[in-house]
Amino acid sequence: MDSSIDLSASLAESGVAEVLEQLDRELIGLKPVKTRIREIAALLLVDRARRSFDLPSSAPSLHMSFTGHPGTGKTTVANRISEILHRLGYLRKGHVVTVTRDDLVGQYVGHTAPKTREMIKRAQGGVLFIDEAYYLYKPGNERDYGAEAIEILLQDMERQRNDFVVIFAGYKDRMQQFYQSNPGLSSRVAHHIDFPDYSDAELMAIALLLLEQQSYRFADDAQEVFADYIRRRRQLPFFANARSIRNALDRLRLRQANRLFSRMDQPLSRDDLITIEAADILASRVFQGEVEGVDPARPLTS
Repeated sequence: MDSSIDLSASLAESGVAEVLEQLDRELIGLKPVKTRIREIAALLLVDRARRSFDLPSSAPSLHMSFTGHPGTGKTTVANRISEILHRLGYLRKGHVVTVTRDDLVGQYVGHTAPKTREMIKRAQGGVLFIDEAYYLYKPGNERDYGAEAIEILLQDMERQRNDFVVIFAGYKDRMQQFYQSNPGLSSRVAHHIDFPDYSDAELMAIALLLLEQQSYRFADDAQEVFADYIRRRRQLPFFANARSIRNALDRLRLRQANRLFSRMDQPLSRDDLITIEAADILASRVFQGEVEGVDPARPLTS
């Protein structure tokens, strides 16, 4: 009888199931993203199973593209992807090195190559996560060295494909232009994953989860007011999905603390310390059509 492999047992033994469960706990929604991550994990498990039977198996290309607006979980998913690849034996370390254009591109001749190679060296055994990758390409600027960084990345993405994985990230429309600028880029990126914006209901679920993690809660009437805050905030410039919600909760905690401090002559109960009131939310500049954290004297631009 032929020997066999139990893929469910392999999944559990590798620890990948644990990482996928962690991803579900960490991120609200994002069903298409989570589905794609599970598909990649399944592909790699099957690839490993095929190798155990000495079946033909070429190393799968693992370079990726993450597109979407800020605050949609791209960095979190990059960390979990790196863990999965490490646990399945495709990466030696499983760490993530996050870089931007400034980390890769120099300002004068001969400066870019050593900078780019240093970042690749740091990422070996893990993931090189390049945020806002389209800034590497600046057409029409002869004094720009971003194209040199791209060429070095392309060479090592192929030559060292078993040593590190590159994830390019940024806004979807700009990333499409970035890939069109160099045919070699799109041909080396096997997995294109788009991160959708969160719905109002998902943003509220994220807020409730973050409050619970920090031992806070909304007062009975405050949750409805915060739902109104979400609707208003996403219509204003600089909206960054979960990141904007996290920042909003930080400001609510500040207002709550200031409110409690103003009545410091009165004893405080546990409920006082954990409750966010509607008044704490209504004090936000968002209800005046302004973005908090932005100088009101500055004109708002998207």
